Amino acid sequence: MTSIAELFPKCRKLSYDSRQQLAQVQNGVLYPSELFLSLDELTRQLEIMEKLVLRETPAQREVWRRKIQELKEDGDAIRRQGAHYDRIVNTNVRHQKERDQLLTRRKQRKQYSGSQEQDLSNLADEAQSWQQSNYMVNDLIGQGEAQLAGLVNQRGRLGGITRFMGQIGDSLNISNSTMKIIERRDVTDAYFVLGGCVVTCIVIYFVWF
Repeated sequence: MTSIAELFPKCRKLSYDSRQQLAQVQNGVLYPSELFLSLDELTRQLEIMEKLVLRETPAQREVWRRKIQELKEDGDAIRRQGAHYDRIVNTNVRHQKERDQLLTRRKQRKQYSGSQEQDLSNLADEAQSWQQSNYMVNDLIGQGEAQLAGLVNQRGRLGGITRFMGQIGDSLNISNSTMKIIERRDVTDAYFVLGGCVVTCIVIYFVWF
């Protein structure tokens, strides 16, 4: 069975390793959790040594208890320092996490703001396009009105010409067949005027709607 003399070097080695690990924790090389595992193992071995002390002679018991107490105090000191750096690490990790979350939210707000600006720009472009379309439609309507006015004037002139030709025919004794031809031409011109009005209305309808 293992004796206290055999366990003591192992406990001293665990204490030494724990102190080395504490230095690594302080330098950010080692996680505090690994240090605590070594300290937990040291605590278990010291508890075994305390039980084995009872097997020693009364003179040796006090010596071993003093050595065990020194190792326990050393382990407790290392644990306190490790816990202190563990809190620092956790605080830094929490702050870094909060900082990352804040940066992420800011980035999302910027993206959302950029999306809103793009939407506003699209609406402005659409409004400008509608305005240009309205200008084009108004121009087409104006052109249609001008064409209709021209056709009406042309119709009036043709009517005057017909009457004038009738007067000339009466003066020159033009035959009735010739006058009918002139009247049919007048009707044909009227159809042309009406057709032009219909085409203009169709063009305006398709452009506007």
